[in-house]
Amino acid sequence: MFYWVVKWILTPVLRTLYRPWVQGLEHIPASGAAILASNHLSFLDSIFLPLMVSRRITFLAKQEYFTERGLKGRLKKAFFSGVGQVPIDRDNADAAGAALATGTRILRDGALLGIYPEGTRSPDGRLYRGKVGVAKMALEAGVPVLPVAMIGMFDVQPPGRTVPRIARVGIRIGEPLDFARYEGMESDRFVLRSMTDEIMYELMVLSGQEYVDIYATKAKADLQLAHAASNGSSRGTDAAPAPQRVGPVAAPRTPPVDDLSQQRRAS
Repeated sequence: MFYWVVKWILTPVLRTLYRPWVQGLEHIPASGAAILASNHLSFLDSIFLPLMVSRRITFLAKQEYFTERGLKGRLKKAFFSGVGQVPIDRDNADAAGAALATGTRILRDGALLGIYPEGTRSPDGRLYRGKVGVAKMALEAGVPVLPVAMIGMFDVQPPGRTVPRIARVGIRIGEPLDFARYEGMESDRFVLRSMTDEIMYELMVLSGQEYVDIYATKAKADLQLAHAASNGSSRGTDAAPAPQRVGPVAAPRTPPVDDLSQQRRAS
């Protein structure tokens, strides 16, 4: 109930301020389960996508949104719980497995599940390597994956900016990706990587982002090291040299089934 109340309140305000546009709404199924796999540029991604889709979307959200102390923390927990977000622990392998089980359960209930395959927000607006959890859930629940590209969100609220700028934003929803050909292969790591790369390729095409074949968490760590090194150098300390900027790489490729078989035999 609270989900629809929040949506009813926010929709006219955000539509007036940001004039969001959307393409591909016809790809959202009228009923039944599906995964909405989105790039992740801003906290606002989890607000604008439900705003533009008539069906309810449940997101897997980072646990920190639910554990902050004080009045602000309690308000955050109430808000995220009320809008149907499910907390996940991104740093614990056992908890990550439980999160995948929770996502699969949500899908088996016939719901729409929103997930960010990159695992965290992009630190610089580029698209990073996807994690295979999205592929595993798609196979275990037997549901299609819809690639969703958020447009303009990084400029509205880049990392470190608390108050979003006012600018027009958009959403592109791609055609459903059907992975039925991999049914029963949810434990095959080569299959999961192939599926995830196919999803990330579609996101790259839809969003127009530069793709970098490393995880966003590593990119964030590299940027923090570079920032620390820069600060140390400006103070005249013996700081470690800043890491090289990771340039673009070839787009993620989905190997055909023959390639997957060869990889499994080689391993």
